[in-house]
Amino acid sequence: MTSQETVDHKYVYDFAEGNRDLKDLLGGKGANLAEMTNLGLPVPPGFTITTEACQAYLATGQEPAGLAGQIEAHLESLERGMGRRLGDPHDPLLVSVRSGAKFSMPGMMETVLNVGLNDRSVVGLAAQAGGNERFAWDSYRRLIQMFGKTVCEVPGEEFEHALDEAKRARGTTSDLDLDADDLRGLVDAYKKIFLKHTGRDFPQEPREQLDLAIRAVFESWNAERAVLYRRQERIPADLGTAVNVVAMVFGNLGPDSGTGVAFTRDPASGAQGIYGDYLANAQGEDVVAGIRNTVPLQDLERLDKRSYDELLDIMARLEGHYRDLCDIEFTIERGKLWMLQTRVGKRTAAAAFVIAGQLVDEGLIDLDEALHRVNGAQLAQLMFPRFQLDHDFEPVARGVGASPGAASGKVVFTSARAVELAAEGEAVILVRRETNPDDLNGMIAAKGILTSRGGKTSHAAVVARGMGKTCVSGADEIDVNVPAKRFSVAGQTVNEGDVVSIDGTTGKVYLGEVPVTPSEVVRYFEGTLDPDEADDALVRAVHRIMTHADAARRLAVRANADTGADAARARRFGAQGIGLCRTEHMFLGDRRELVERLILARTDTERADALAALLPLQRDDFVEIFREMDGLPVTVRLIDPPLHEFLPPLEQLAVDVAVAQERGEDVAKEEALLAAVRRMHEENPMLGLRGVRLGLVIPGLFAMQVRAIAEAAVRVTREGGSACPEIMVPLVGAVQELETVRAEAEKIIAEVVGDSGVEVLIGTMIEVPRAALTAGQIAEAAQFFSFGTNDLTQMGWGFSRDDVEGAFFWRYLELGIFGISPFESIDRDGVGRLVRIAAEEGRAARPGLKLGVCGEHGGDPESVHFFHSVGLDYVSCSPFRVPVARLEAGRAAVETVGSDSR
Repeated sequence: MTSQETVDHKYVYDFAEGNRDLKDLLGGKGANLAEMTNLGLPVPPGFTITTEACQAYLATGQEPAGLAGQIEAHLESLERGMGRRLGDPHDPLLVSVRSGAKFSMPGMMETVLNVGLNDRSVVGLAAQAGGNERFAWDSYRRLIQMFGKTVCEVPGEEFEHALDEAKRARGTTSDLDLDADDLRGLVDAYKKIFLKHTGRDFPQEPREQLDLAIRAVFESWNAERAVLYRRQERIPADLGTAVNVVAMVFGNLGPDSGTGVAFTRDPASGAQGIYGDYLANAQGEDVVAGIRNTVPLQDLERLDKRSYDELLDIMARLEGHYRDLCDIEFTIERGKLWMLQTRVGKRTAAAAFVIAGQLVDEGLIDLDEALHRVNGAQLAQLMFPRFQLDHDFEPVARGVGASPGAASGKVVFTSARAVELAAEGEAVILVRRETNPDDLNGMIAAKGILTSRGGKTSHAAVVARGMGKTCVSGADEIDVNVPAKRFSVAGQTVNEGDVVSIDGTTGKVYLGEVPVTPSEVVRYFEGTLDPDEADDALVRAVHRIMTHADAARRLAVRANADTGADAARARRFGAQGIGLCRTEHMFLGDRRELVERLILARTDTERADALAALLPLQRDDFVEIFREMDGLPVTVRLIDPPLHEFLPPLEQLAVDVAVAQERGEDVAKEEALLAAVRRMHEENPMLGLRGVRLGLVIPGLFAMQVRAIAEAAVRVTREGGSACPEIMVPLVGAVQELETVRAEAEKIIAEVVGDSGVEVLIGTMIEVPRAALTAGQIAEAAQFFSFGTNDLTQMGWGFSRDDVEGAFFWRYLELGIFGISPFESIDRDGVGRLVRIAAEEGRAARPGLKLGVCGEHGGDPESVHFFHSVGLDYVSCSPFRVPVARLEAGRAAVETVGSDSR
């Protein structure tokens, strides 16, 4: 872009110039302010500086050419429209400077209110407010505090200490009891704090305040807490934030003013009604910060019925316009209602399903859109257990059920301590008076959050809902003493390290650990709760949306299961077969002795005897699984790990043998075992003698397993059932390996199956990068591929998954090298490309080749969408994740159709 193009580029938009479809450019807040303006709603005038300006500033450290002039032009237009000038000493215009990224990041970036106030305009503001000096000086002290902390990095606690000292001097605990003289003194104290930390006086020039505030909002995009939040929520790091400059309206002008947050439906349960918080004689930051306990929104009807009725009308209009739950911020200035923000509201997992179903019933959306609005991560949350309260558990306190769930853990009072204990594997509950954005690390680490202040719209509540964390806020019976690391409630003291339990649905707080019970959603999936008979709107909504997902999806969903019990559970959860049955799990327990006999065998006869002893045990295992999956495909992976994994560790065995020898005991068997373990020891066993290599080196091992599978299938078939076995050869890297195993397997299958009608497929696991790159050759010998994405990721990246996650992945995530572990969600660019190559070349060589995936990624929501796009036939995952995969497969299908139609 040339310098002239840069100058001419449009970086600033008046609210009347935008709309809700410009979120990439104007951010969510700016786009929605524009949308409300165009709807004719009472929005304070203002303008938005685009995300492109932020991106340019962050790239160079300088404002892009032309931006300053555009801000000046829009500011002059705003001043003309308002009939006031920024910072005018007699009739001042004041503005707020607010962040607004494309995706909601509540509390993560900066806001500065009352920009334009100085030692002269504070007098004009008082006159403008009818001589209300208290209001003017309160607004000025707020500006210095927010500007100092946000723009100049003055420690926020110093301002808080000064405020506390002013309240102590007045003999009160409420800032509302401070008069104009108290606040004038507080402004002087704040100025001294500002000077001490910055080396300069608080800036008196209004335009300088504005420019510095805009830059601070730009820079807050890369603040530590914002980076951490984006990483947690998987928000791209290169989007940048827009900046909204809005004419100030004041909720702190007296009892006929106030500020609040409203939801068009309950964000916790999805229930229809009037939900929100209101705080009289306050600015918006007081509500979301949770520093004063709010009153329910319904109380506004008593306080200001005209504004209340107007607000309800606007809420209904916005929900109908957005066709979704709306989260609304508003201010009332001396009886005049102003809309400060709206957005599609964050909601709990339960509310997401319930609201989607309601909106279908109301004709606002169809079932495809309902499916689009929920996701697998939310469904997984609903499957967690809840408290079982049929015992003698009495709550010691009750707050606001801000984010549902059941959480028990050790009490901690600081974010740092939460992170420390969580890293040691402890479950913790973070207890605070109120949280702020600096607590994000601790909130992520904790199982739940408990605050003594705030409501459903406080920082703790909003962030916890977004993360799916259990949260109880506003439990004001609890007296939190952070320095002493304790809280007191109902005459009892709870110290750091004591266990408490919190219920984010009811808002109840219990001392000690409360037992849990399975969720009703799990009962529905297991078939023990009929959705038509359930009183729970959530269960009915889940059933309805899952039914549509199953009808819409193209991907089949199988389960990873190794026992009959696992297979039965998977089938109850809706699995359409088994995509991975790991036969090595059948060698554990009492069968280790037979494995030792196999390894220690010195002759063909001894080896054959050991295998013959294992054969009926393996056959019985497969019979049980085939019976449970009657008629559904079962993919059985032949033994994959090195045999020495079934033996005692080398070091421990060597010590045991040496001690026994010292005692003069007969250790002939142990010495033979030790010799075998030493002989089989490998420096890197995951790249050594395992998988197909083991089957080729140990005569009869794979043959025994193939025979057990075939005999089990024939038995189940002759009993009147139906068995559909698929034999999967692991770790193939060359087609010749598969051809060798397949030739032997087909002879055994033909001998066993006879005229029983059983059909056995033979395929391979694609988990070695070379296999993916030579898939066209391998497909000539394979009837199906199943992608083992765990090993494919391990070998593709050169990572040992047993070591790297704890060793350095935390640093990679911190540096932004990873947005998420590649073992958790498929690496589309690298490992995903190997999958795509193998799928395309495999099917080119063998049209109709069956393709599936059986690694952990099969149950990851993002990965399911990728596998749909590649054209796989099925995904396979743990039984518990089967509903999640079903839902995401349906979402992938309807989103693909939607994008095609567009």
